[in-house]
Amino acid sequence: MTILVTGATGTVGRHVVEQLVERGERVRALTRNPARASFPEGVEVVAGDLTVTATLTAAFEGVTAAHLINCGGDDLAVLQNGKEIVDLAVASGVRRVTVLSAWDDGPLEPAVQASSLEWTLVQPTEFMANALDWAQPIRESGEVREPFAATKTAMIHEADIAAVIVTALTEDGHAGESYFLTGPELLDVPEKLRLISEATGSEIRLVELTREQARAEMLAAGVPEEMIAFKFMVFGDLPWGPYTVMPTFEKVTGRPGRTFAQWATENADKFRA
Repeated sequence: MTILVTGATGTVGRHVVEQLVERGERVRALTRNPARASFPEGVEVVAGDLTVTATLTAAFEGVTAAHLINCGGDDLAVLQNGKEIVDLAVASGVRRVTVLSAWDDGPLEPAVQASSLEWTLVQPTEFMANALDWAQPIRESGEVREPFAATKTAMIHEADIAAVIVTALTEDGHAGESYFLTGPELLDVPEKLRLISEATGSEIRLVELTREQARAEMLAAGVPEEMIAFKFMVFGDLPWGPYTVMPTFEKVTGRPGRTFAQWATENADKFRA
């Protein structure tokens, strides 16, 4: 059985590839630039662009299961050719798929759900890897400037997202399921920075910004208006979602999720000057 992994060089995709290889699965990794990709030994690397369906024919050939993502291109925009991708997968003999969804569904999700495929939707909350946005300011100044510091979120380790995907791809019992995933704990910004500080052995200062200050700084840094609005919605306005710990990960995998302290220890060097 060959399993195709799209988004294979991404934050989650690389973990999906590694974990499938660890299970002894035959893996085919899709990337737009194979020459720049680095994968474990034995992984078959193929070129293709999710936004251009015609480039995916060879990637799906002989594949029985596939991990899909619902965005692509340099801007990671929601795919508009979802039905074409699903039609190609079905015609190629794919039987089982997982879909990693962003906040906004596109044509891919309903196309998968309406198909003959055994599908599983995976919808994680905030990635722990998003904390890497703080790496450069911490290295340069030891300071983090953020609004909504008191907002508590249940960030999830990217390897745990991959673990759910790998489970759904390789084990029965997950067809037709939509898994909303969170990490095992609620943490606010000061607590996250404290854990990074403990992992790195250096002090980190927090400067809490007002909405107006944050918007002005993000605009000056070239952040698009829609991304600013999205951040304000997620961290300032959402009534639940990221603020609720869900038991889904443990139910699917049979083990507790990785903590932010573990993630911080694994990534400590990225925050050190």
